[in-house]
Amino acid sequence: MLNRKNIPYHVAIIMDGNGRWARERGLPRSAGHRAGIKSVKEIVRGAAELGIKIITLYVFSMENWNRPKREINILMRTFSRFLDEEVDELNRNDIRLRVIGREEPVPSGLLAKIKQAEELTAENNTLTVVLAFNYGGRTEIVDAAVKFTRAVQEGVYSINQLSEKTFSQFLYAPDLPPPDLIIRTSGELRVSNFLLWQLAYAELYFVEKYWPAFTKKDLIRAISEYQRRERRFGHI
Repeated sequence: MLNRKNIPYHVAIIMDGNGRWARERGLPRSAGHRAGIKSVKEIVRGAAELGIKIITLYVFSMENWNRPKREINILMRTFSRFLDEEVDELNRNDIRLRVIGREEPVPSGLLAKIKQAEELTAENNTLTVVLAFNYGGRTEIVDAAVKFTRAVQEGVYSINQLSEKTFSQFLYAPDLPPPDLIIRTSGELRVSNFLLWQLAYAELYFVEKYWPAFTKKDLIRAISEYQRRERRFGHI
């Protein structure tokens, strides 16, 4: 049984293993990505039911551009289809959609769909779903450093005002709190350039299951483990 008074406010997930899930079943990688979308829908519904307020999903990393062009095209189409088919339902369920990451070189048509989805759901507040798309943690920090430097050049800030709090205001989504819990599927034990600034005090949870096999029950298990831990944030 979960302690409803200790539900993590912000859960972030590295959704790994679509390709391996498909390969072990003799299916093309595209089938794994389609199955992964089903898991996204189940986990988003589950997060809302459990009272999680923010869920961030690692959809497409900047490093993923190094994959074969055919697979990249499939991923872009899969994401575009997700926006076409799911945004209205998210909106009906009072779920806000946000996307973080660089715009270049995302196709302009897909960028337009992203902005439209963000605008449509902007006033919703039951749950915020953040999609890290064309995202890299190191790049986010570099981009924030560039923005702060420009602000200094424009006289908005002085270099002496640089602090963790000030710097955080230049991240992609500065209004969002850092994740309480980060989950990675597929058995890999690394964070893969995900939310590097924000994960400083996040609890990490690794599960062997591939993402298409990850269910609401697995999310509950992760939260149950989170509730057994003592978060001290550097204090005694």
